[in-house]
Amino acid sequence: AGYRNRMLLAEANQWPEDAVAYFGQGDECQMSFHFPLMPRLFMSIRMEDRFPIVDILAQTPSIPDTSQWALFLRNHDELTLEMVTDEERDYMYRAYTQDRLARLNLGIRRRLAPLLGNDRRRIELMNGLLFSLPGTPVLYYGDEIGMGDNIFLGDRNGVRTPMQWSADRNAGFSRANRQRLYLPVITDPEYHYETVNVEAQQGNPHSIYSWTKRLIALRKRHRAFGRGTLELLRPENRKVLAYVRKYESEQILCIANLSRFLQAVELDLSKWKGLVPVELFSSNEMPVIGDNPYFLTMGPHAFYWFAMQPRATPTIQSDGAQAAAAVPEVRVAGGWEAALVGAAKESLEAVLLGYIPRRRWFAGKARRMKTATITDVVSVPGAYAEGDPDTYMLPLAYANAAEAPHILERWPQSAIAWVRNAGEEARGLLYDALGPPNFAEAILGAIARRRRAAGGTGTLVGSTTRAFARLRGPETIRLEAQLSVAEQSNNSVIFGERLMLKVFRRLEEGVNPELEVGRFLTEKTNFSQTAPLAGSLEYRRAKGEPISIAILQGYVPNQGDAWQYTLNTVAHFFSAPELVGVQPPHPARSVIEASKQEPGEIATRAIGGYLDSARLLGRRTAELHAALSSDPADPAFAPERITPLDQRSIYQSLSGLSMRATDLLRTQLNKLPADTREEGRKVLELESRIAYILKSFLARRLNTTRIRVHGDYHLGQVLYTGHDFVIIDFEGEPTRSLYERRLKRLAMRDVAGMLRSFSYACQAAMFSQQVPAERLPELQAWARFWVDSVSAVFLKSYLGTAGSASWVPQNQEDLELQLTTMLLEKALYELRYELNLRPDWVRIPLRGILDLVTPAP
Repeated sequence: AGYRNRMLLAEANQWPEDAVAYFGQGDECQMSFHFPLMPRLFMSIRMEDRFPIVDILAQTPSIPDTSQWALFLRNHDELTLEMVTDEERDYMYRAYTQDRLARLNLGIRRRLAPLLGNDRRRIELMNGLLFSLPGTPVLYYGDEIGMGDNIFLGDRNGVRTPMQWSADRNAGFSRANRQRLYLPVITDPEYHYETVNVEAQQGNPHSIYSWTKRLIALRKRHRAFGRGTLELLRPENRKVLAYVRKYESEQILCIANLSRFLQAVELDLSKWKGLVPVELFSSNEMPVIGDNPYFLTMGPHAFYWFAMQPRATPTIQSDGAQAAAAVPEVRVAGGWEAALVGAAKESLEAVLLGYIPRRRWFAGKARRMKTATITDVVSVPGAYAEGDPDTYMLPLAYANAAEAPHILERWPQSAIAWVRNAGEEARGLLYDALGPPNFAEAILGAIARRRRAAGGTGTLVGSTTRAFARLRGPETIRLEAQLSVAEQSNNSVIFGERLMLKVFRRLEEGVNPELEVGRFLTEKTNFSQTAPLAGSLEYRRAKGEPISIAILQGYVPNQGDAWQYTLNTVAHFFSAPELVGVQPPHPARSVIEASKQEPGEIATRAIGGYLDSARLLGRRTAELHAALSSDPADPAFAPERITPLDQRSIYQSLSGLSMRATDLLRTQLNKLPADTREEGRKVLELESRIAYILKSFLARRLNTTRIRVHGDYHLGQVLYTGHDFVIIDFEGEPTRSLYERRLKRLAMRDVAGMLRSFSYACQAAMFSQQVPAERLPELQAWARFWVDSVSAVFLKSYLGTAGSASWVPQNQEDLELQLTTMLLEKALYELRYELNLRPDWVRIPLRGILDLVTPAP
């Protein structure tokens, strides 16, 4: 009682009903090795029968709540066979000791890997059992890397050889003369220390060492493994061991195939009807549990851990939706900074795992978030920043007990977790620092003063461009910070209508195209129809490329984006009384044919001033492309001639996209609304036609160049000032890697993106109209007319402005080929996007595809 933070571990090689006496009433030993279980794990996997494990677990009495069994597979002694019957001992000798030298006393002197024939599947299965059965797992050194042994050393020395840290002298264990080592290192060819060592496996994410680390981390996240009760299931297939670990509200189903062959099993899970098994390693959801037996097939020596959870779809929190009572709590020992280290850090990571998927800026809406890990903490004046290694950056700030109510009242959606110090009643609040304005102001200050802030593994570095002073204005003027609510994947803060700070939530190592393009357009061109770059904040490490945290741009006064402007215009177009009962003119064969003519009288009268807007936007787009290709001396922006290999590469990407899109459509078809389903069937029937159009991209040698383009060009990326357009957001498609987003591409890709955006806006506006069903075909015809007319004006203006630029096809055949191919690529990309995230919008890309590939009558 006089010693704190100590424990007593009993090494009692006895049957469990005898060993349990060492626990007393919870006032003697805190732990005791479970010797009888260990040989029965090896026995079951060899017999391919769960009985030895189930039998010994049935004989294991309950123990005090303050006690734990210590479970192990191997240790520094022989694999003891004292707590088995004579028949079982004979079986173990025959199964695991082909060489009689491996026998010692009443046991087997082998390490784990040699015992299991160095079979990776069996090693993983045994560890899976060790880490999921009731008790605390104990790993013997070297087993985490699959280390071998030397049974010729005599006694127990064969499993006590030096740890193999590296391929260096003495396996990195010692710098001494190797003859002075207490035992020689392993030089068996299969387990040689130059091959099997920690250093070699640390750099391999697929090594047994890396796998074991993930297994340990996964177990630590679920208290049911350490504290939970055990409920054995008894399926008819005895080659499968299944049990449920339960602690408080957490329930984990563990299943292991003890056989070396594929097995099928039916489990009675009726007690958990309505729950969804979620596989812990992958976070993949399985079918919901119903009344019937739950059927699973299991690969050889496979094991699965499933968290049985209620059916729930993560929802995006709206402003003010998160009440104080719903904010979880993290307990720490010391100041609130203790939440960023040790056991409290793991609790905070678990909280972030639930917090991040509910944010608007979380890009993985179609996927389950698997883990959240804090990798570095960098001090910023007034806040802390932490980076999620998977992809996200979340700046953290702390409010004490007095400040927390104000944060919850003003910015409730920013609340992450309460932090309570051990033994104290008062608690503080950990929150997303981008809610209140002071953190954004700190970033602005860091950029303006070019500050550097060091973290544990990297440094935040602020920098400015030559345009900063002009854009910032006099320093005597204080710029009020206001968080913009318009952003989705990132956060933007406006400073006094002079500067705009864009904070990237999703982080990736490498040159950010928005920073690169922004600097190029600001400092090397005269293109003024974009937000000029004022500065940036980057995270830099000793090794690797920088990571963009935020960029600072000049603020562009505007009346909203071109998407909303277009929606309003189209809604007015559809409500025009002169369209009722009138059929539009017959559409041109293609947008290229239409672009050769001036808009007709009907188009000019019905569409009105938006034709001038489309004409202006076409000119601005061509001017942007001219600016992006204006420096042949800069390798990042110099135009490059298209080669046959480039064409083939583009085709392969298009072909792959087409197959993935149509495959996804095929699997989701029956889930679509009836009218959309019919259009989906038509697209699938025209799959060969799609393949033919894409294949024709290889038929002609392209005589154009590739240039840097916007990369994600649509009406939402253009601001409308009331009299002109400003092109913004050069980040590119966020689902692609930074490398892909920086690739030079056909200029027609941007053109196709804008033409598809016209179609999207028109269709969206039409579907929002409250009109009788019988009038829909008429509206569809007028929608087609509006899109064709606006697209033709845009294209005509673009081509006229671009002239004979190297990135513009100079004959109609090349132009038709490139534009049609890029339009089809965009529509297929939209199809995948909508099937994953917005099934109600799938009809728009489906109709776009049908318009492109349906043969002319």
